[in-house]
Amino acid sequence: MSEALRSRRARHSGLAGRRGEWLAVAFLSLKGYRLLQRRFGGKGGEIDLIMARGNDIVFVEVKARAALDDAASAITPDKRRLMEARIRQWLARNPWAMQRNLRADAVFLAPWRLPRHVPRVFELML
Repeated sequence: MSEALRSRRARHSGLAGRRGEWLAVAFLSLKGYRLLQRRFGGKGGEIDLIMARGNDIVFVEVKARAALDDAASAITPDKRRLMEARIRQWLARNPWAMQRNLRADAVFLAPWRLPRHVPRVFELML
């Protein structure tokens, strides 16, 4: 694969990811969640969204695929470990959040489908 094609795919993937995240923010906002932070982390993994509602702090993984079931299967054990490491990092910078209910959710997106919000997509092992 040429460097130009690889770069074009990376740009398209990044744009699609950001668009999916904003759609998830809008969807969760309608359900009463408030955005605290987007894209926390960096190389080696990131938390797509950190949202709050009531006494809950929710770490959200956003997955967009051609089919909702494909999006659900994209959260692998490796992804969970990376996400938990970033959650620990975020909590170290935001110790006030330790007094809240913490959970890992997911929003799955597919074309021409309503987003699917899955609370507690996996149990946090912090």
